[in-house]
Amino acid sequence: MAALDVVLLLALSAIWGSSFIFIRWLAPVIGPVATADLRMLIAGIALVLFFLAARIRPGWRKNARHFLVIGLLNSAIPFVLYSAAALVLPAAMEAIFNSMSPMFGAIFAAIWLGEKLTARKVAGLVLGVAGVAAMSSLGGLRFDLGTALAVIACVLAPLCYGLAGVYIRKRASQVRPIAVAGGSQLFGGLALLPFIAAAPPPAAALDARVGIIVVAFALLCSAIAYVIYYRLIADIGPTKALTVTFLIPVFAMAWGLLFLGESVTWSMILGAAVILAGTWLVAARGPRAAKKTGSDSAETAPASILDA
Repeated sequence: MAALDVVLLLALSAIWGSSFIFIRWLAPVIGPVATADLRMLIAGIALVLFFLAARIRPGWRKNARHFLVIGLLNSAIPFVLYSAAALVLPAAMEAIFNSMSPMFGAIFAAIWLGEKLTARKVAGLVLGVAGVAAMSSLGGLRFDLGTALAVIACVLAPLCYGLAGVYIRKRASQVRPIAVAGGSQLFGGLALLPFIAAAPPPAAALDARVGIIVVAFALLCSAIAYVIYYRLIADIGPTKALTVTFLIPVFAMAWGLLFLGESVTWSMILGAAVILAGTWLVAARGPRAAKKTGSDSAETAPASILDA
């Protein structure tokens, strides 16, 4: 891996780790739906402008259905779930739950793509469940109905990422990844618009500072992040690019401590370690698979987009 790729990987991890800080700050101010939708709409518009400047043709009519399905599964639904959970849970805890995405991807690949669910993967799933239990019961939070629902939301969000990964591989593998990024953001944002009308953000909250933060959130954590992500896929392959998943919680903990004053407890570190260990067992290639498939192929479509 070249030095530039390492820098880009760390930068992407830092950016996607910061997304949970933005969510944690914005969701109580403008509401979970507006937080998710404005992020997607602004990022989608920015990426469309990028397509025009770079003369990229995403195939709007041909791929509209794919953009909508992926936009819902890979952005709209998980973004709303994380934004709702941010009303209760610390940003770092959400980022740790997000690291379960490759685990769910492996489960659904075994169900719908015929990939073998080995003893190693089953052990990883058990560890993942144990990590969720540790995070839920030892996180220093009052465990009531609100906390339970927030934890469920943080498990359902990476589950959606896993479903999106299977859909991309099974139905939309022929679509250019960068087109998927822009199209899914735009279509997912448009799909959420009616819900903003039903639950609009408080008028008193809509000031210049909030507007600047929303735009920075969308451009940094979605538009720019996706460009970096797909550059990494092209340079180092999807498997190595997905190692960003393991680095996001580290940066989220650091940003939460620095900017939100959140505490990093030993239970959070324990839960993160257990979940990441389980995810590695489920998602990493075994020695036989590695020998059989060789190095990553830059043409392989990504399993899913794993940011929050």
